Amino acid sequence: MPTLSTYLVTGGCGFIGSHLSAALLARGDQVRVLDDLSTGSEDNLAPGATLLRGDVCDPATVRAAMEGVDGCFHLAAIASVERGVREWLATHRTNLSATIAVFDAARAGKAGPVPVVYASSAAVYGDHPVLPLEETMPARPLSAYGADKLGCELHARVAGHVHGIPTFGLRFFNVFGPRQDPRSPYSGVISIFCDRLSRGEALDVFGDGHQTRDFIFVADVVAALLAAMRAASPEAPVFNVCTGQPTSVLELAGIVAELCNAPLRLRHQPGRAGEIRHSLGSPRLARHALNLGAPRDLRTGLREVVAWMRDGRPGLAGGRTRLEHTLQAAGD
Repeated sequence: MPTLSTYLVTGGCGFIGSHLSAALLARGDQVRVLDDLSTGSEDNLAPGATLLRGDVCDPATVRAAMEGVDGCFHLAAIASVERGVREWLATHRTNLSATIAVFDAARAGKAGPVPVVYASSAAVYGDHPVLPLEETMPARPLSAYGADKLGCELHARVAGHVHGIPTFGLRFFNVFGPRQDPRSPYSGVISIFCDRLSRGEALDVFGDGHQTRDFIFVADVVAALLAAMRAASPEAPVFNVCTGQPTSVLELAGIVAELCNAPLRLRHQPGRAGEIRHSLGSPRLARHALNLGAPRDLRTGLREVVAWMRDGRPGLAGGRTRLEHTLQAAGD
C-alpha cells in the first residue's frame, strides 16, 4: 500500500484553506489544520482533518504543528487592505512574520527541509499600465498587504538559497466560490453581490462600475496549490493564479442578478480612493509550469455560489465529530 502523506494547512478553516483540505482528504492524504479561528470557522473544517488551534505567528506553535508533516500549505493571512491601513504592524506580523516562522520550522524537518507552498497575491504588482500582468513585470505594491506578500516571496528565496527549503509561491487574483462569507470584511465583490441579490437588495457600485477584475474559481486555485506542492523547489518559483479574462463590475452584477432571478438595482457610490482601475493576470506561465487545464468559466462558478447560498451557506463539518488540540507556546 502507498504511504499516506500528511500535510499542514495554515488557515485551513478559512475559505480557500477549507477547500484545499477537503481535496487533500478526498485523495487519501492526512490533514492537519493550524488556525486560530479569528477569521475562519470551525464549520469549515473538513471532516477527517485535525484542528490545531493556535497562532501561526508563534514560532513554537508552528514548529509543533509542522512536526512530521510531508509538506505545508501556508494560507493564513489578513487579506484586508483597509485593516492593513489601520493596523499596519499587526497585519504585518500575520502576513510576513508568520511566513518566516513557517519557513523557519520547515528547515528543521527530520527527513530534510519540508516543502512549503504559500499564498502570495496580485497585490504585489500595484497599479500597472500594461496588461495582462506577467510574472516578469516589476513588483511595486501600493498597500501594506501587497508589500508583505512581496516580502514573503523574497524570504522564500532566502529559504531556498540559504536553507535549501523547497517553496512555491502563488499570486492569487480575485478568488471566489462557496464558503466565502459575504458578511466578512475580507469578502470579495462576488459573495457580497450574491448575498444581496438573493435577498432582493440593491447593489452598491463604487465609481462607474467599468473597473475590471480577473475572477478565478476556488477549485482552480486548489488545483494550482496541489500541483505547486509537486513542483516546489529551492529556486522559489512564483506564478500567477488567474484566468486571463477581465470582467467589469457591471457585467458581474448583471450575471449574478440573472442567476439569482432577481431584479438588478444599482446604487452608484463615489469611487474609492486608491482603487486599481483594472487588474488582469496572465496564466500562461503557470499553466505550462504546473500543467493546469482551462479554468472554470465565470458563469459556471457563480452558479455554484448561488446554489450554496440557497442551501443556507453550509460549512463542511456540520455537527460531525472533530479532533481538536490547542497549541500554545512553550512555557504558557
